Amino acid sequence: MSMPILLLNAGSSSIKYQVIDAEDESVLATGLIERIGEPVSAIKHKTQGETFTADEPYPDHTAALRALVAMFDAHGPRLANVKAVGHRTVHGGSRFDRTVRIDDDVIQALVDLSPLAPLHNPPGIAGIRAAQEALPNVPHFAIFDTAFFAHLPAEAYTYAIDKATAERLSIRRYGFHGTSHNFVSQRMAHFLGRHRTDLNMIVCHLGNGASVSAIKNGIPIETSMGLTPLQGLVMGTRSGDIDPGIVAYLHRSGMEVAEIDALLNKKSGMLGLCGKNDFRDIAAAVEAGDADAKLAFDVYIHRLVFYIGGYMALLGGVDAIAFTAGVGENDQGVRAAVCERLAGLGFHLDPERNALRTGRAHIISTDDSPVTICVVPTNEELQMAREVNEAMGGQPIED
Repeated sequence: MSMPILLLNAGSSSIKYQVIDAEDESVLATGLIERIGEPVSAIKHKTQGETFTADEPYPDHTAALRALVAMFDAHGPRLANVKAVGHRTVHGGSRFDRTVRIDDDVIQALVDLSPLAPLHNPPGIAGIRAAQEALPNVPHFAIFDTAFFAHLPAEAYTYAIDKATAERLSIRRYGFHGTSHNFVSQRMAHFLGRHRTDLNMIVCHLGNGASVSAIKNGIPIETSMGLTPLQGLVMGTRSGDIDPGIVAYLHRSGMEVAEIDALLNKKSGMLGLCGKNDFRDIAAAVEAGDADAKLAFDVYIHRLVFYIGGYMALLGGVDAIAFTAGVGENDQGVRAAVCERLAGLGFHLDPERNALRTGRAHIISTDDSPVTICVVPTNEELQMAREVNEAMGGQPIED
């Protein structure tokens, strides 16, 4: 019996979507709606090897979802066959540690949690409400980026600030990219012929946003992102870790809070250091002798190596490490630089294997490397479909 599930990822001005049959995990359709709220919006819909597009204004998420339904009606597959809708939801706070069916109480909880994710939860809520209006006769589920890390040890999630203030404002480490870290850790264990409960793993999700996690016997014990996705690694436009005193210093120097927030989230990271946040452009600039690009690359690698080394200590040793997401899967230079600095800790990279691009999970370490080094493509949508299927009573799937 087929189990098609519509998966939605609503941003402030876009909606990504896929339809995946949870029974055989085939992709039936993919698409993207862009520039919602602008004078000219666009939708691109792919199904059965064909691509269909439309350009017209979608003033809000409700109009965009109506356009999505119309595209499915015109070109398939039939949304009438969809059994459920899954919504990527960035912040579940301490309340949500798994995928849940959406009702009025869940939506109110997401509203209450919006101060923790003001750029992400409000458009997500708008997407949920619009999708419920467009598809009222199927169950809707929320899949949380924070859920995989909901049960970090207290010593890992607790910040050393005034306890009463932290409790009143729900300040703690939550972690993000959990859907990816969950999928990749399952996939890597399966690929290695092991079970997650028998492995100590580090997963490096390196995209424009980047995070790293330490997973001990299948359970995450640490992750680099914190209260918000700003903490941790150097990213495309986010600063990652900085001295918290910098925020107060910038404010005393005349910058408003909103300016500081925009600086650290949108104008920092690799973009702030060298004017570029695409690693292909950065690599070309380094090759051309650009000193700023070289420093940015070195800072990026330094921070990543720092986290990996710390996580090895917390795990008491590591069996395998996975590189995933856009940079992790495709940039052999980043992987080589990381492993070169960690060679003394058992990271022995095979240059020929590292140069391969297979689109599948593969090992890039030498046969005698103490740490197995892997490239493992992530698939957050598939993990979302699996979690929705399980929430509806289907059998959980271990990759």
